[in-house]
Amino acid sequence: MKARSDSELIEANKAFYDPLWRDAKLISPDRFNTWPFIQPLAEKAQRRLEIGPGLRPRLPIVDTCFVDISDAALRVLSAAGGKTCSASISQLPYPDNSFDLVCALDIVEHVDDDVGALSEISRVAKPGASILLSVPLHPDYWTAFDDFVGHRRRYEPEHLAQLLEEHQFDLLHSATFGMKPKSNRLTQLGMWFLVNQRKRALWWYNRVFMPLGLRSQKPLNLQPGMVPTEGVDDVFLVCQKRAA
Repeated sequence: MKARSDSELIEANKAFYDPLWRDAKLISPDRFNTWPFIQPLAEKAQRRLEIGPGLRPRLPIVDTCFVDISDAALRVLSAAGGKTCSASISQLPYPDNSFDLVCALDIVEHVDDDVGALSEISRVAKPGASILLSVPLHPDYWTAFDDFVGHRRRYEPEHLAQLLEEHQFDLLHSATFGMKPKSNRLTQLGMWFLVNQRKRALWWYNRVFMPLGLRSQKPLNLQPGMVPTEGVDDVFLVCQKRAA
């Protein structure tokens, strides 16, 4: 893929996600299968940061710092008690060693400079901080959906492990992840409606498909280290920032 500047990537992602979040509803973190694990973790963290949550935050909203490029999402999160800031993951507006818990789900695959993005996460995380990430796996699993939502890459598990090590992230646990339909035909149909009949598509998404997806979530099955990755589309990672 042709590399794009940070500003070009921001504009491309805003073009997709701003209309989505303007017409979507905020879903509280306790509706997701990550909540039973995240809630006690968040209660112990004095300072928390979530990057790019849109209107699907996984950390408790009140008193959590949220960074996003969507003003529509930030307005809703701020009204719900979050501490919001419009910024890119490539330039986080916080000092070094600021946070005890950092969450960035389905984010680093959207930027060209994923090394820079991970470096920023590592920079603002305190030594010993918990780092929650999720990314899509296996380049040969690439579909039109990846293009549609603005992915720049999928990760080979070995390369992902190398990136974590280079940024001082010790991998503690992982789990299979994601709510994308397994049916490619259903995914393609949803993409067509989002492009050609966005208002109608978002009505169905907000009122039918998202509630059904939330109800059909399986419990988050965390395993020590990296889960077996064959056939896994997305992975949820629980890391700890290594002490200097």
